Amino acid sequence: MDSNDNEKVGYGNPPKATRFKTGQSGNPKGRPKGRPNFATALEKALRGTVVITENGRRRPISKREAAAKQLANKAASGDLKAIRLLATLQPAEERSGAATAPRPAAMPSTETASQKLYRSLKKAQAELDAKQKR
Repeated sequence: MDSNDNEKVGYGNPPKATRFKTGQSGNPKGRPKGRPNFATALEKALRGTVVITENGRRRPISKREAAAKQLANKAASGDLKAIRLLATLQPAEERSGAATAPRPAAMPSTETASQKLYRSLKKAQAELDAKQKR
């Protein structure tokens, strides 16, 4: 009998012969450097532009703004899913009506992706409302 027979083998303890060598991972290539993660790819896609026709005039807007307009319009027409989504995207401070103090420029932003999306949705809706009043 050799010393390997006394080795405990089971869940979380594979046989020594099948373990990765020291300093070597199971995914040696890993994610390529410079490959964007999903959030980066989404941000890049949302920065793209589309051409819309509004009041008979064509104009380019960002895809983020177009999505915000569509969501706001669906919510305004009574689509419950759109209303629910807008409610979840709206920051809690704005729902309660509490005013927030402006953030000093030196402090980094801790704004989440949903807060950014809500802010851009709100901005797009305000622009849409302003144009409809003209």
